Amino acid sequence: MATPLAFIGGGNMAAAILGGLLRAGHVQAADVIVVEPFEAQRDKLRADFGIRALAAGDASLAGAGTVVWAVKPQLFAEAAAPLQAWLGGALQLSVMAGILSSSIVKATGAERVVRAMPNTPALIGQGIAGLYARPAVSADERAAVEQLLAPTGQTLWVEREDDLDAVTALSGSGPAYFFFFVEAMMAAAVDMGLTAEQGRRLALATCAGAAALGLASDESPTTLRERVTSKGGTTYAAVTSLQADAVDAAIRRAVLAAQRRAAELGKEFGG
Repeated sequence: MATPLAFIGGGNMAAAILGGLLRAGHVQAADVIVVEPFEAQRDKLRADFGIRALAAGDASLAGAGTVVWAVKPQLFAEAAAPLQAWLGGALQLSVMAGILSSSIVKATGAERVVRAMPNTPALIGQGIAGLYARPAVSADERAAVEQLLAPTGQTLWVEREDDLDAVTALSGSGPAYFFFFVEAMMAAAVDMGLTAEQGRRLALATCAGAAALGLASDESPTTLRERVTSKGGTTYAAVTSLQADAVDAAIRRAVLAAQRRAAELGKEFGG
């Protein structure tokens, strides 16, 4: 039976992509197969989406037009080995962190490989994914990848695979930086006599609103910040304190550390 779309791994990111595609009518459940070794997750995928979910791959994968790799990076080599005979003719889309496209070529025999670096807001359709395509990928296939990932949020192409390390550091890991900041704001709320829940609601709503304002405005983040920062006012006191503690430099160092680690992971998992 031909299977236009196959997922290797059926975890949260695969489910986010698959669920969005089915809801949008971009694919039918009968046209999807998922290889997922964990029985409980297979049962959930069948119940939620009505798709075929297998414990191990079989010859039905040979009909796949697109294969989405969504296993944990450290499990990629083990997952790919028994499937190599069936996957070489498909477009390969990887949402795995740290696995270089050359490793996917070596494991599958396919030159048509796209790497995607999504982030966790993709789970609610509010993510952004950096994309890199090897030269063998056609313009039509790039467009097909964009459509496949559209239910998860925005996409951004980069021309050099190394740039995905920067994407990983900025947007892939970025939600954790945001939540780290929110945790600190919540702690400050408690210090000031509010409850942790009040602090959570105020911090999250403020950050979400500021992000929405930034996206809707043609002005730079610097200009938007300066508009709120009257000299001698409350915001000025806070920003001056952050600058005195070199928080901006610390953030830049942190993002660069994430970029270096992303590059190291690519080497660890093989090239």
